[in-house]
Amino acid sequence: QVQLVESGGGLVQPGGSLRLSCAASGSIFSIGLMNWYRQAPGKQRDLVASMDRDGNSNYADSVKGRFTISRDNAKNTVYLQMNSLKPEDTAVYYCNADVYSPYNRLNNYWGQGTQVTVSS
Repeated sequence: QVQLVESGGGLVQPGGSLRLSCAASGSIFSIGLMNWYRQAPGKQRDLVASMDRDGNSNYADSVKGRFTISRDNAKNTVYLQMNSLKPEDTAVYYCNADVYSPYNRLNNYWGQGTQVTVSS
């Protein structure tokens, strides 16, 4: 079994910054894509950013130039640095990862989510 645990959410004023972390633990051989999603109240869950094991990244248009995804493969951890935050960034942020088990089985896992609120 694999667990993804997010941290770093909170309340921040518009224009401020937050850094989210997501650490994977458990029966892990390697991790492929690591992603950040977000879901605002009454809306669908949307992909914010993703990064593969080689460091190639993609971003939603709404966060390009403001958010930066990074990862530490040795620590099985992915980060999301969020700058110039706007009220519309308010959402629950979820970590998601493709994890290969020691038996080479691939499964997709989700974290429990962390709340980010941007408000004055």
